[in-house]
Amino acid sequence: MNHKYKLQSRHTIELVRNLLSQGIDRISLLLRHSDRHYSDNPRLEPFMGLNDSGKEYAFDLGKSFPIDLTPVFFSSHFGRCIETNYLIDKGFTSVTGRQLPHNALDSNLAPFYVKDVPETLKIMAKTGSAQFIRNWFDKTIDASVMLDPEATADRISDFMLSKLEALSPGQAAVCVTHDWNIFPVKQFKLGLCHEDALNVGYLDAVAFFEKDAQFFAVARQFDPVRVAWP
Repeated sequence: MNHKYKLQSRHTIELVRNLLSQGIDRISLLLRHSDRHYSDNPRLEPFMGLNDSGKEYAFDLGKSFPIDLTPVFFSSHFGRCIETNYLIDKGFTSVTGRQLPHNALDSNLAPFYVKDVPETLKIMAKTGSAQFIRNWFDKTIDASVMLDPEATADRISDFMLSKLEALSPGQAAVCVTHDWNIFPVKQFKLGLCHEDALNVGYLDAVAFFEKDAQFFAVARQFDPVRVAWP
């Protein structure tokens, strides 16, 4: 099985630094996990951890993270997401010497939108993942199989903004998740057509922030979009 995703950690750091340069001092970062192992057996998908390159990438992201922001960690319960945050933590600490609170698990960062795993796998085997996502976004997949995609985007966005509001100035919520959690946010919150928008690479992110008493979300190489909250 051949999986090719670009490493986007440099773009993520640039995105964060750009927000800091605008005077933004609290950022909630929806971040895809780092490079990982794959299996031809889809039932093993939840158990695929980071490969050696992925571990190095996550550690390096932590080392490169702006020292003006102190990370606060949240993640999906999947091992690769926990590993990613752990290594970002260690990379950041290796530079700053700061001891950070432990990562907190949250179901909003996991694949909560998959309601019927066997049926989802069955449909994906017929359509392929790209067409499956398009069918999901077009709402042709029954809600008993996959949660409504707009409701999914709303739930993830609300979670990210709730974490943003809980931050103190000089903090960043680093929320490590899966590419499928980022897809609906880009489609339904940022208005980026799934097929036209840039792929979600490893350590790729959507950043949520507040400016002039309004809330926004932004992905690399696109303009910020205002999002409603609460």
